[in-house]
Amino acid sequence: MEGEAPPLPTTKMATTSPPEDGCICLLCEARLPSTKMAAPPSPYPGSASSMSSQASLASYLNGNKKPLDFTWEVKANDRAYHKQFKKKAAFCLTREKYADNAIRTAKYNVLTFLPLNLYEQFHRLANLYFLFVILLQTIPEISTLPWFTLLLPLSCLLLIRGLRDLIDDIARHRSDWVINSTPCEILVGKSFRWQKWRDICVGDIVCLRKDSVVPADLLLLSSSEPSSLCYVETADIDGETNLKFRQALLATHQELVNEASMAAFDGKVTCEEPNSRMHSFIGTLEWRGQKYSLDSEKILLRGCRIRNTEVCYGLVIYAGFDSKIMKNCGKIKMKKTKLDRLMDRLVIIIFVMLAITSFCLAVGAGFWAVKFHKEHSYLSALYETTSPAEQAFFAFWGFMILLSIIIPMAMYITLEFIYMVNSCFIDWDVEMYYPANDTPAKARSTSLNDQLGQIEYVFSDKTGTLTQNIMTFKKCCINGIIYAGSADSEHKPSAAGLSWNPYADSKAEFHDPSLLEAVLRNDDPVTREFLRLLALCHTVMVEEKESQLVYQAASPDEEALVTAARNLGYVFLSRTQDTITLSELGTERTYGMLAMLDFNSVRKRMSVLVRDPEGKIRLYTKGADVVILERLCEDEPARAFTQLALDSFAEETLRTLCLACKEVAEEDYAEWCKKHHEASVLLENRAQELDKVYEEIEQDLQLLGATAIEDKLQDGVPETIQLLKQGNIKVWVLTGDKQETAVNIGFACHLLTDDMQILEEREICEMLEAYWVSNNNLGSSGEPLCPVQQQPSGLRQGKMALVVTGDFLERVLGTGEKVKTEEGFWARRACCKARMQPAAESLVEKAFVDLATSCQAVICCRVTPKQKALIVQLVKRHRKAITLAIGDGANDVNMIKTADIGVGISGQEGRQAVQCSNYALAQFCYLQRLLFVHGRWSYLRICKFLRYFFYKTFAGMMVQIWFAFYSGFTAQPLYEPWFLALYNVFYTAYPVLSMGLTEQDVSAKRSLQVPELYKVGQRNELFNYRVFCLTFLHGTATSLGSFFIALLAFRDEVSSKATNDYQAFAVTVATSAFLSVIVEIVMDIKFWTVLTFLTITGSFLFFCFFSFFTQNFLVFRAAPSYFRFPDASRVALTDPYILCIVLLSVVVNTLPALTVRLLRAITSAGAAREKVRARDTRVAEKTVELQTHFRRGSLLRRSSYAFSHKEGYADLITKGASLRIKGSRNRPSLGAISSQSLQLTTREDVITTIPSSPRIFLKEDN
Repeated sequence: MEGEAPPLPTTKMATTSPPEDGCICLLCEARLPSTKMAAPPSPYPGSASSMSSQASLASYLNGNKKPLDFTWEVKANDRAYHKQFKKKAAFCLTREKYADNAIRTAKYNVLTFLPLNLYEQFHRLANLYFLFVILLQTIPEISTLPWFTLLLPLSCLLLIRGLRDLIDDIARHRSDWVINSTPCEILVGKSFRWQKWRDICVGDIVCLRKDSVVPADLLLLSSSEPSSLCYVETADIDGETNLKFRQALLATHQELVNEASMAAFDGKVTCEEPNSRMHSFIGTLEWRGQKYSLDSEKILLRGCRIRNTEVCYGLVIYAGFDSKIMKNCGKIKMKKTKLDRLMDRLVIIIFVMLAITSFCLAVGAGFWAVKFHKEHSYLSALYETTSPAEQAFFAFWGFMILLSIIIPMAMYITLEFIYMVNSCFIDWDVEMYYPANDTPAKARSTSLNDQLGQIEYVFSDKTGTLTQNIMTFKKCCINGIIYAGSADSEHKPSAAGLSWNPYADSKAEFHDPSLLEAVLRNDDPVTREFLRLLALCHTVMVEEKESQLVYQAASPDEEALVTAARNLGYVFLSRTQDTITLSELGTERTYGMLAMLDFNSVRKRMSVLVRDPEGKIRLYTKGADVVILERLCEDEPARAFTQLALDSFAEETLRTLCLACKEVAEEDYAEWCKKHHEASVLLENRAQELDKVYEEIEQDLQLLGATAIEDKLQDGVPETIQLLKQGNIKVWVLTGDKQETAVNIGFACHLLTDDMQILEEREICEMLEAYWVSNNNLGSSGEPLCPVQQQPSGLRQGKMALVVTGDFLERVLGTGEKVKTEEGFWARRACCKARMQPAAESLVEKAFVDLATSCQAVICCRVTPKQKALIVQLVKRHRKAITLAIGDGANDVNMIKTADIGVGISGQEGRQAVQCSNYALAQFCYLQRLLFVHGRWSYLRICKFLRYFFYKTFAGMMVQIWFAFYSGFTAQPLYEPWFLALYNVFYTAYPVLSMGLTEQDVSAKRSLQVPELYKVGQRNELFNYRVFCLTFLHGTATSLGSFFIALLAFRDEVSSKATNDYQAFAVTVATSAFLSVIVEIVMDIKFWTVLTFLTITGSFLFFCFFSFFTQNFLVFRAAPSYFRFPDASRVALTDPYILCIVLLSVVVNTLPALTVRLLRAITSAGAAREKVRARDTRVAEKTVELQTHFRRGSLLRRSSYAFSHKEGYADLITKGASLRIKGSRNRPSLGAISSQSLQLTTREDVITTIPSSPRIFLKEDN
């Protein structure tokens, strides 16, 4: 399929000055000189250990930073050039240096599946043990059981697990095929042709259209937008829903104007080798004898989505696994549960026990042989060929084979079946079905269910996981009056009710009749100015589609504000470089744009200076309450009422902005304009001087009111997090979003509460400093390396929450680039690292993890995908905890792979996270049912299954040891061979199987009402070394009772039918052991179902059927060597004396366990009732809607603020770099727009909010 790309601009576009040469710091958006890395702020500002100067800090960092390797060369339109480069792969093998764009995440292919899967399966010690026993069984001299008794079950087990791995890998192959087959336009020869993503190579030029996904890391060459701007959404990379802009070089923007010039382009890019630094890129472009600097502002990363840009063109720099997002994805890891690892260790313990037991019995066989030779010398001819030592040697291996059944193969096969069925229970749970998009829960892994009941830490993404990425205008306060919209459909206006406003958006949720009435009366100047400000002071773009205005904003916040004004009659229509046109209650008014005072994270506000149609100059300002309220004129009448409204909004965790304005006199404006011009042409400290000029005019403002926007959480998120916390599960939020936004969501979902003390970087550094000094405070002279800083008072009192940024984590833990400073705590790390051992290096990591895990909540902001995985890894390494990671985007894949359990959300950011996850859910709230119901039940079932499988095996098979003392240590089996083969398969397997499938201690509803029950799994109470030892003792006691009661009875008495022989004795012991096991299991079942009755009844029927079938005279005549107990069961079990022996054995074996259960029930019943009563009281007292209560004056917490753009938008707007007039040749592919309609496209790199933080004011460092 071929097609031509749309025509490119043929004339020069309106341009802006190219950005200064520079790069983007790894973890912050600050512009940095291209030859230096960003210097982080001193960790101890104002302290004795702080840096003496920022210059020295930067010098230290740059001196210690690993130099970048600028050896990656990309030549445009020249595939042959790149194919000549090779790099070492393994041993003496080489492969191409430049990877293709095909993604291969599957583990196997046709050739590697069988050997690699067998290699992985035989990493399980149990499989190695069974293979070892099978090899022993093939030796006739020592074999006591047929070799096929273990080979067939082992083959079945390997086949079941192999098929499961194959099915999972086929799903990965399908996912890879879908991604690699995505169509795209590639420049081939002199025209663009439609090909697949997998066909892209480094150096190719690709054409991308609006709403398409970037297939590789590209250098932006040009676009259909003015100045070759390109707008991208990076939600799938860093979790931010705001649009960001990228801009091509001026040279490529002006010269690459058609397909011919694209085909002739032969520029050469030299840059850093492929790496995982998402926010950093440094390189140069050599073209036509000129060298141009490149930074991350000119790079489109794989996974971004093109927005508001009809066409753009890019040069492929990194493809496939060399792209930055794939460098952050990590590898597929084979996950094992805690019970799996425990079982591996138990296999070793049991094997050692068997070896010791077999050795002792073999020694006994040797001594018995010596004694037998002496006492029965007349039989010496039978022993001429073997000595006692040889007999002992063969007896050792015979006992090893005979007792190998104590580690039953059937247990592992049954366990796989239980895992599979419990996974189906998750798939079939209608309570986790999301009807909105027809998405059920899906267990993509069938071997991790029990670990769902042992989770200690949940690591969650924010955007798309906790939130819906939807902003709605909820409330506002105008002149001290609060207006709250109604979400009820019955209160929303009808189409007829909106007829007065042809531009109204019928989908808007905010509607307050009293506010609408006040607006239509048009007699309140404050209300007019409030709505006028919303329509004027923003960076929204507008398009007209099918006679309807369509707003396209850089963030949902801006769109919500402008849409709210639009629905109330103040409609933003269009914008030029110097004007903004509004429709105010049907009257079109055009305002002259005199200046736009840009937002940045320090100012926390944005202002526009306009001249209204009457000729008056007015300043409109919106921003955070902390900066607006202090700039109001004295005796502002609405201040007190607005502060109360802000308190109310913040209590509901809404994102707020304060709105203010003032009239500016002509002479004041003329003087200010002169100062503004002088500051704008400075070569040094321009930004600081501009801020000072802005500060001068933004004084003596008149307060208009405040807005409140809701960042919608997914349904049930606060309740789910509350349940997780009550279940002793700690929730950490790891997000690429801004600190203020993340903290606000933390309060909204009740992860953070008012009574928590939030620790930020300074407090954390001081606490780590104290920890370091206390553990490593002596130098070679015996003196402290530096003065001890006292731990801040009160930091460890009460609840604490930790809020850190990716930059801080990089400096403390070295999670990205190794960063150190020259003095203080950082210096100690730097000076000691050269001479300390690796264990000492992990001391800081351990200190940080200890501090973080002692907090009730942790929020990590601005972290890269790789850092997310490293944080999970830290907790796993230092806390030995079971972790769960949940996310919905490609930026969460590495974290999901690293955690013990990975959960993918089927959200708006695609299915990358789901494809790499172990479990897939449609909503975060389903996590509570996944853990507290299915996870806890699975852990309970698996533990009881293992316990009773070991118990019944010990109870039935330990008899072989006691029998050896009465059989001359000859390794002769006591039981009939068919009983040995069927005992763990048919006779006793099914009751234990039903326990593993359906057992419950409490109902699903009760599990959610009492989340404290979940702590049992976290403490590993149901199956551990202690439980295993008790099970071993219990099984040993049952085997002793079954054997010796029968032995004593057969020794002293002879029945009327004279059945006192070996076969009758074997049948008696076997029946006693079988019935004792069944009765013990019956006593411990708490949840009876039809399946339970059927399995217990079936066990009895199978025992009777196979006992009489395998001991029938007909089969004995047919194969006497295989059926050696003719008619033994029929004769023995019809003898009343033997039946009494069996009954006595069962009673003796059962009575101790029954007594223990009775005593335990009596002693714990009272305590349990009190505990449940107290829990019910607490549940009754709690309300579903959790609220926070604080006073703004107490400085415990400030409301968050919502802003939509980053510093730099003012230049784009006022210079007209992003504006387009109808008919412009710069974008011929766009549809017709009305002559008055102009388009502004905006981008936001930073959502800045004032977090609602208890004691510490959070602000972002640029």
